[in-house]
Amino acid sequence: MTTQDAALARPRGGLPDKRRAILAGALRVFGRDGYTRASIDAISVEAGVSTRTIYNHFESKAELFQTVIRESATSAAEAQIAIIDRHLSKVTDLESDLIDFGRAFATPMSDYASAHVALVRQINAESGHIPQPAIDAWQETGPLRVRRALAERIRQFGDRGLLRIDDADRAARHLMLLVSVANPSYRATVHTADEVAEMVAAGVHAFLHGYLP
Repeated sequence: MTTQDAALARPRGGLPDKRRAILAGALRVFGRDGYTRASIDAISVEAGVSTRTIYNHFESKAELFQTVIRESATSAAEAQIAIIDRHLSKVTDLESDLIDFGRAFATPMSDYASAHVALVRQINAESGHIPQPAIDAWQETGPLRVRRALAERIRQFGDRGLLRIDDADRAARHLMLLVSVANPSYRATVHTADEVAEMVAAGVHAFLHGYLP
């Protein structure tokens, strides 16, 4: 059981143990099989509960999937926002701090990465077959939340005169793309630490070329 599975299996906010076990099992099954091929029977086996128990907590596979993706995206967003806060809250050397941020942002975090990335890969592969509310929940609780947090930091840099910012949200998107090393929708090649550092540094240089005053 991974750290994220354990976190999902623990009671949180008063939710019963079986509900948490269902969510942890569903995360593994949806990440492995995707939304369309995943079955309630497979989830019940993975979670160690009966299908009746699953339907006592969730009306449908769609509702279960939406809950799983929202919780997984929330965990991922919280970890990424922590990186933003840790590296960009007190900037002393803009280029150096942005590179340090980019390296941390590009490094998979073992406590949630494997399960969440597998789920995101399936979402990208099956986007046309996944209920739109689930897609919206993923975007709002995950990528959009992270982008807003980064945009706020970039806006602050603009207010301090460190960057020339007309649209902080657009600048945040540019920075995230430029420091991204691997697309989670693919089984990307594993890069060495030196390769990651080189790619991130090049991305930050490109970002600063466009946004320095």
